[in-house]
Amino acid sequence: MKFLAFLCALLFSSIAFAQSGAGVPTATPDWCKKIPRPEYAHLKRVASPDPWFEVYEIRPQIFAIYEPRQAEEVISYLIVGTERAVLFDTGLGIGDIQRVVDSLTKLPILVVNSHTHNDHTSGNWQFTHIAGMDTDFTRHNAQGSRADAQSELDPGNLCGPLPANFDPKAYATKPWTITEQIHDGSQLDLGGRTLEVIATPGHTPDAIALLDRAHGLLFTGDSYYPGPIYLYRSETDVAAYEHSMTRLASLAPQLKLLLPSHNVPEADPQVLPKVVAAFQQVRAGKKTPVAVGPNYEYKFEGFSFLMGRKF
Repeated sequence: MKFLAFLCALLFSSIAFAQSGAGVPTATPDWCKKIPRPEYAHLKRVASPDPWFEVYEIRPQIFAIYEPRQAEEVISYLIVGTERAVLFDTGLGIGDIQRVVDSLTKLPILVVNSHTHNDHTSGNWQFTHIAGMDTDFTRHNAQGSRADAQSELDPGNLCGPLPANFDPKAYATKPWTITEQIHDGSQLDLGGRTLEVIATPGHTPDAIALLDRAHGLLFTGDSYYPGPIYLYRSETDVAAYEHSMTRLASLAPQLKLLLPSHNVPEADPQVLPKVVAAFQQVRAGKKTPVAVGPNYEYKFEGFSFLMGRKF
């Protein structure tokens, strides 16, 4: 998760990794000491052909593809129907996510991104069919980025060695091609399962959630996950974020499970109204933050907001 990556970069700036994939840190970052997270103990683990990833079957034919050895702790999701599957995000691009997906299904794959930050799109280039929101932010990020990717390898961001065949010097988010447009309300028919696109601008202009209404499942992307939620970057719109979270919170009575994109793949839907109330408290200036570098963290039970200014 990004906040932990930032803290680790500050606290462990003296850690040196070998430039080959076999490099091993000389000290253990604090976030790494929490791995494995206890929340994974009860989940059904599935064999992964690429050891960079851990794979868990959260519900029948819904797989969390987890990257526990990098501080983002990114989770991508493979959602399988009878005719095709959606890959909701493609992760950091350090491991071979296509190899993992191919081991789980032979159906055609449509990539849909929760938003287009590099930690959710760096495997996009491996896939042919990619749906994108109609925003300049999306189109810009589809061009790829070296700087954002390289920052993921900063000291303190890794827990153990990189894959043996990974070249950190060449690491970049490669360009990818948007092959179809999606928008708020788009229906993705997978055969036996339909996913509804819910636009959730705020964290980024192109942020979305996916709703499996029939099964009471909401894939929240980075709008909510247990941990510090990043709301300080230049592309963040805090008013839009509050509106989006209010919209998601209104769905809570219909939901059975949240599936966030960082840290752990399960959360209680009843947290959504709490997130809205907490954020309104922040914007009203009723919560005192803690300074974290140039930013401010507003802490609540189970989650926090990392903001670029005080309210």
